[in-house]
Amino acid sequence: MNQSALLRPDWTPATIALMILGFMVFWPLGLAMLAYIIFGDRLRGFKRDVNQATDGFFASCHRPHGRHRSHFSTGNVAFDDWRKAELDRMEEERRKLDEMREEFDSYLRELRRAKDQEEFDRFMRDRRNAKRDDNGPVAEYQTP
Repeated sequence: MNQSALLRPDWTPATIALMILGFMVFWPLGLAMLAYIIFGDRLRGFKRDVNQATDGFFASCHRPHGRHRSHFSTGNVAFDDWRKAELDRMEEERRKLDEMREEFDSYLRELRRAKDQEEFDRFMRDRRNAKRDDNGPVAEYQTP
């Protein structure tokens, strides 16, 4: 099991232990871990939105100095057209990769859900079979 699977934003034993340890050491750490467990799935989209907003802000503040004018005309129309076409092609590839990554992430979420459902169904089936074998309540549920 890799490290990212241990610390996924979900109620896993590792995240619960880290949250408790965080509260014991310094309460804001525990609170941060609790926020990660609850809102962690939304962090990727939030990070992407913040990065896009920041990039847009700094792109508008960008002022060319001397030779470092990468977004402006070089004076050679053929080169400028080629450069624009290449940048557009790379942006399209980046968009396709982002879409594929989002599809894969949703596939993994669905796979985890199906695995959890399968484990739950197996538990319920085993529990029912144990009750049928004993013709009564399961031994660990009996009161003395």
